[in-house]
Amino acid sequence: MKYIGEHLLPGQLGHFLIVLSLIASLVATIAYFKAANATTPQDHDSWKKLARAAFFVDAVSVLTTFGIIFYIIANHYHEYFYAWNHSDVTLNPKYLLSSIWEGQEGAFLLWTLWQSILGLVLIKTSKRFEAPVMTVMSFAQFCLATLILGVYVFDLKIGSSPFLLTRHQFQDAPVFSALDYLKQPKIANGNGLNQLLQNYWMVIHPPVLFLGYASTIVPFAFAIAGLWKKDFGGWTKMALPWSLFSGAIFGLGIMMGAAWAYESLTFGGYWAWDPVENASLVPWLVMVAGIHTQVIYNSTGHSLRATNFFFILSFLLVLYSTYLTRSGDLQDTSVHAFVDSGMNWQMRIWLFIIIVPSLALFIARYKKIPHIAKEEEFNSREFWMFIGSLVLFLSAMAIIVPTSFPIINKLFGTSLVIGEDKEFPYNRIQVFVAVVIGILTAIGQYLKYKNTAKAYFVKKLLWATVVSLLVSVSISYFGHINYDKYGIGFLAAIHLALFAAVYAVIANAAYIYTGLNGKWKAAGGSVAHFGFALMLVGILISSSKKEVLSVNTFNPLNFGPERPKEGFENLTLFRGVKTDMGKYWATYEKDSVSENGKITWFKVDMERKDGGDKFTLYPDLIKNTKGQEGMSNNPDSRHYWHKDIFSYVNHASSVQEGPDTAQFKNHVVKTGDTVFYSEGYMILDSVTVNPNDAKHKFTGKDTAIMANLSVYTKEQQKLSAKPVFYVRNNSAQLIPDTLYSEGLAINLTRVADDKHLEISVKESSRLAPFLALKVLQFPFINLVWLGTILMIVGFVMSIVRRVKLLK
Repeated sequence: MKYIGEHLLPGQLGHFLIVLSLIASLVATIAYFKAANATTPQDHDSWKKLARAAFFVDAVSVLTTFGIIFYIIANHYHEYFYAWNHSDVTLNPKYLLSSIWEGQEGAFLLWTLWQSILGLVLIKTSKRFEAPVMTVMSFAQFCLATLILGVYVFDLKIGSSPFLLTRHQFQDAPVFSALDYLKQPKIANGNGLNQLLQNYWMVIHPPVLFLGYASTIVPFAFAIAGLWKKDFGGWTKMALPWSLFSGAIFGLGIMMGAAWAYESLTFGGYWAWDPVENASLVPWLVMVAGIHTQVIYNSTGHSLRATNFFFILSFLLVLYSTYLTRSGDLQDTSVHAFVDSGMNWQMRIWLFIIIVPSLALFIARYKKIPHIAKEEEFNSREFWMFIGSLVLFLSAMAIIVPTSFPIINKLFGTSLVIGEDKEFPYNRIQVFVAVVIGILTAIGQYLKYKNTAKAYFVKKLLWATVVSLLVSVSISYFGHINYDKYGIGFLAAIHLALFAAVYAVIANAAYIYTGLNGKWKAAGGSVAHFGFALMLVGILISSSKKEVLSVNTFNPLNFGPERPKEGFENLTLFRGVKTDMGKYWATYEKDSVSENGKITWFKVDMERKDGGDKFTLYPDLIKNTKGQEGMSNNPDSRHYWHKDIFSYVNHASSVQEGPDTAQFKNHVVKTGDTVFYSEGYMILDSVTVNPNDAKHKFTGKDTAIMANLSVYTKEQQKLSAKPVFYVRNNSAQLIPDTLYSEGLAINLTRVADDKHLEISVKESSRLAPFLALKVLQFPFINLVWLGTILMIVGFVMSIVRRVKLLK
């Protein structure tokens, strides 16, 4: 059967290149292994030459495959399931790249691509460690290639191919009985990119994060190479720029994800201890711990065992985190975990064949790893650096264990849960981690390796300690940090952590000026610590001082029993009505729809009551893709140097689809009777004949009556409604009264008899356009982003210095 319009050549070429990559990476693995174990220089060189050629073929194959997938998606070749499932013809071109890494196959390919590039650099730079290091790299390439292979061995499917045809994915679908199925709207239009990924951060965040994932294999490979070849400490100086690079790029990727969550998700901030967030944070914490013990070893000879352990564990945790987020086990607990793709058995084997041998090798060589029997001095830099590394490791374990509850429950039949409050179980531990790490970051660089004179230490650090104490107390007191949601104990911990963070900021700034005499080339570590501490200050202030501005106690909406507080934190704004929002007036002015009809923006004018500021917010709702009903919200923020006003729409009546089908229901009542509606009831209190007030102007020629009704909501709020029936020029007219907050339209439709009236009641959310808007204020959140940038700058400074020292 020859289908019309299919472009099969790109897919055939792409599949061939994946197979070629698989074979080339296997050849490279074997050849590098042979070179590493060669007994003569001639054998070593010949095997290495073959291995280099094979790895180059692998790298070119992966790069070309990536380019083919982009070509297929960009041209909307929806005969390929990957292009159809992850994009559509209306997709903004800037999100075409996001379509690649939305799916499992594209994410694994991106990882493989970065690993290929890192491997090519290692071939040029790793010198005598090339063969053992590249054996590990090549084998990892082979494992990743199997995950995107997409072939059957008998009834067993190995990997999932990004070049699978749509008609093969849905073999029995009637649409494929037509030769021109590509012209059918369902196929031609595409299934669409997940609405939450249609954000510019998702164009840059995943590539950076996956480079971070891929980079962790380099320190791992050096550690394995050292253990394998029994050259236990020879690799550490060569690998230090690599571990610094991994720490920098991995940390940047994580914080880019935080920025995406801040702008695209309704976490109400940049971090919510989501399982997928945790899965990326944990290996980074262990990597940073390894960097510090690596510096200790290079300076003193201590902590080589810990360095090996941390670097091995960091990469293994990346693999484990990948399994967590892509196995489907977290799909019920995370907003951005993948569903089960049918490759779980393969990823488990992947974990097993890397985790077991690497840990076995570490255990087998453990006693042979050189170590200094004499313990570090209590007043030495290396002692407290090691304590800091240990705290980071324990912090990582305290995060990964609760995150793994779904896996533990599945393995052991337990029912472990974190609880309804997803954040506090983590925060109550990590706040004390912040205290310890902040203080150690402050004092660590004032200590000398091996031994530090007490007088020197006190003299150098005294003034920084006093200034930090004054500054932190001032912030706590004048900043009114009184976050008492979890009691006085947790509040005290926040103030202590704030002191530690401020201490780290001031002490590191002082160290650059006094300890290094302004020598910026050697200040990379201090700048990184300064940035990290500044980020910590921003996290503590913005989180503990986060304020809900859109408090609603007058007409709270019902968001269901699972979200009891939302109604009181979302202000109902009717279009064109200036509404009280605490310190602000808020006015929902209008909404506008994108050309493709998928995004609705809402213009909300904000004005401080004291006249100090006016600005406009443009939160939006975007239609859900992939057959899902409803809308997802994208926040908008007003940025100031000292705060952010953060907003998102939780509900909008204007985006409800379909006609308003609500009907009026008639009720014949007399004075004192009650009429019930779904959210409350109303009582006819009295009747006014020919009302004459500011709203109604009737003359003696008119006959008019007004029903005075008291409306009681389910929250026992009392409202009033005054519908009017009148006759003018022998024509009956109705003046309804509308209670927008209750979605009620009430008419007085006729006089039934001398005692009874007919009241008509309609319940509908379409009576007037309105928003449920949530607005938060985050004080000093820019310190989070500024601290991140400075931390990365410090990492880069350290990398440059270490590379120069190696040369």
